[in-house]
Amino acid sequence: MSKKIRVYGTVQGVGFRPFVYNLAIKYNLYGYVNNDSLGINIEVSGKTNDISIFLKELKNNPPPLAVIEDIKVENSNKQFFEFKIENSNSFDNKTTTIPSDIAICKDCIDDIFDKNNFRYNYSLTNCTNCGPRYSIIKTIPYDRKNTSLKDFPLCKKCQNEFENPTNRRYHAQAISCEECGPTTFLYDSKQTLIASKIDAINLASSYINDGKILAIKSMGGFHIVCDATNDKSIIKLREFKKRAIKPFAIMFKDINNLKNYAVYSNLEENILTSKERPIVLLEKKYNQNLSNFVAPNIKKIGCFLPNSALHYLLFINLPNPIIATSANLKGESIITTKEDIFLKLNNLVDFVLDYNREILNSCDDSIIQVVNEKIIKLRNSRGYAPSSLKIDTKFNKKILSLGANQKSTFSIAFDNKIITSLYLGDLDSISSIENYKKTVENFLSFYDFIPEIIVCDKHPKYESTKFAFELKDRNPNLKLVQIQHHYAHVLAVLAEKSINEDVLAFVFDGTGYGDDKNIWGGEVFIANKKDYKRAYHLKYFKLLGGEFAIKEPKRVALSLLFDNFTLEEILNLPLDFLNSFEKSEIKTLYTLWQKNLNSPLSSSFGRLFDAVCSLANILHIQEYEGQTGLYIENLYDKNIKELYSYEIINNSIDFSKMIKEILKEKDKKIVASKFINTVANIVLDISNRHKEMPIILCGGVFQNKTLVEILLKEFHKMNRKIYLGEKYSPNDESISLGQVYFQLQN
Repeated sequence: MSKKIRVYGTVQGVGFRPFVYNLAIKYNLYGYVNNDSLGINIEVSGKTNDISIFLKELKNNPPPLAVIEDIKVENSNKQFFEFKIENSNSFDNKTTTIPSDIAICKDCIDDIFDKNNFRYNYSLTNCTNCGPRYSIIKTIPYDRKNTSLKDFPLCKKCQNEFENPTNRRYHAQAISCEECGPTTFLYDSKQTLIASKIDAINLASSYINDGKILAIKSMGGFHIVCDATNDKSIIKLREFKKRAIKPFAIMFKDINNLKNYAVYSNLEENILTSKERPIVLLEKKYNQNLSNFVAPNIKKIGCFLPNSALHYLLFINLPNPIIATSANLKGESIITTKEDIFLKLNNLVDFVLDYNREILNSCDDSIIQVVNEKIIKLRNSRGYAPSSLKIDTKFNKKILSLGANQKSTFSIAFDNKIITSLYLGDLDSISSIENYKKTVENFLSFYDFIPEIIVCDKHPKYESTKFAFELKDRNPNLKLVQIQHHYAHVLAVLAEKSINEDVLAFVFDGTGYGDDKNIWGGEVFIANKKDYKRAYHLKYFKLLGGEFAIKEPKRVALSLLFDNFTLEEILNLPLDFLNSFEKSEIKTLYTLWQKNLNSPLSSSFGRLFDAVCSLANILHIQEYEGQTGLYIENLYDKNIKELYSYEIINNSIDFSKMIKEILKEKDKKIVASKFINTVANIVLDISNRHKEMPIILCGGVFQNKTLVEILLKEFHKMNRKIYLGEKYSPNDESISLGQVYFQLQN
């Protein structure tokens, strides 16, 4: 009996061919395995029962890093007399998914600490089951010649492993050792090389212990690193990065060390120690030695564990956890070269720990939080992305969707597959826009992908929208489609969850260009894959000063007062938050409000969070997006069950009564708790008016853990079907997925 088998999915760079080889030997099968730009090809001959068991094990127990999307089997009449691994073939139509960067595995950790192993103390150790993939690849197939290791020929020892099908480094394209591969170097702030190899790492550790700030190259870019218990170092870091209070992520030596600093569940521990090794948001423990400047004013800390050999070697001599934050200037992309570190951060860093393996594709750390045993991604990047989604229907044209302006991503679609990029940051600077465009072009090159349709947001000022029109200008034959921002959010969940019915979708976020050209963000849609109806929305209010109102919540709060009181009444209100204005400033802003000058209308729940935060005198000017929501959540008291008044009038959610009630409160904790209860109740109230419909929660507001916990609990009691994005983030990262999915239906 003979069978021809094709395997699709993330099957390159994950040890699939040696896995198949050893499986075939185990079941006395003959034939071959190779890979090409479509996936894995296998042909086997042998006993019927042996082939049947082989296929079952192939499907159910693939290599740890493989993601099988489909397996097709057909009969063959060939007979073979040995089993061999063949070289890669090259097809014009490239469809296999580019693998993500994966944290170092336990076997490789054992290697770097084994004095008898030739990779002892080697900082770039990896194997088939771990290490860099996406960050080092130029194109597919994933072969060494197509990576940034092409100029590092293997030594005899590595070559023997590479050619041995029973070795876990068989055809591991990124393997190397100190003799044949890239290595690590330490430079001082004058760009003088002062040490290399393990000496460089040991010296770097001692400098961190001395309170120095270092730039350290990780898999997808540089981190800025310092002792997380050292106030002076962290203050300097904050001053330079103009990051007064935004929390920093902390890397801990191991899970046992982390126990002293944070509270985590079994699921959170599994995520922390997984092959993806994301940052996980955890509840902070008190009575520990972390600096108060790590995450001021909040109860959560972003925690992660070492993900490379370099990190493990660094921690040998580090008694304390370290801050490990992306190396970049505010609003720019993560830095990938030591030259840019010296150019842009020379006044900050005391030393640079570099290695001479080029990062071809930058990649930030992923961020996860767990809500009621559900995983919610706040940033989908290293370890998880690029993401692939197989759908039931085939696209009849090649589609490129370009996402939003904040938390940008893009997606490509062909055949029955959607591939979404990793998180690319906010398109707010020349550097970030250039990186976004470069990554799009690289991605298209990976797949030899020439789009026939481009999809983008309706916002005319989004850089992603401008880029869509730029591509259209280059090729007038391209069809260009624009999709409403919040409908794209809904479509992303419909795509991920394969939902084929009408849904009641709550889309709460900070901003999105509405069909009426106002700023939406408190939307309730009745929607399906083909269409949507705006069933309810937050009552419009004005954003005084436009973009300034996003950075200054006090402007939104003042606008809501203008909606409910006269100017004279406001000037006489005994409110602490009004002290953040000069009286003349209030009068000027009132004129803007009255005459509709630079005061666009908004229905945004994100901006309502801002206003409530300021009215309660919690925060008047925010440093980073979502800060007000985080602060309100931080003050939430689950023992407070009350909520504020609101009305739903002609499908508009009127919160005027709530604003007046908030003004009477003296306790910030009460305001925060009652407000979150109110938002949850609005969702439940509207849901009860449409009891027959499944519920979708999407948009950045549903990153609020407390709000989502309340809703999941209540919907569970009601036995309602509820969907949240899990593979993709609820924030604007999912927009490109929704955009491209719309084209499948239309």
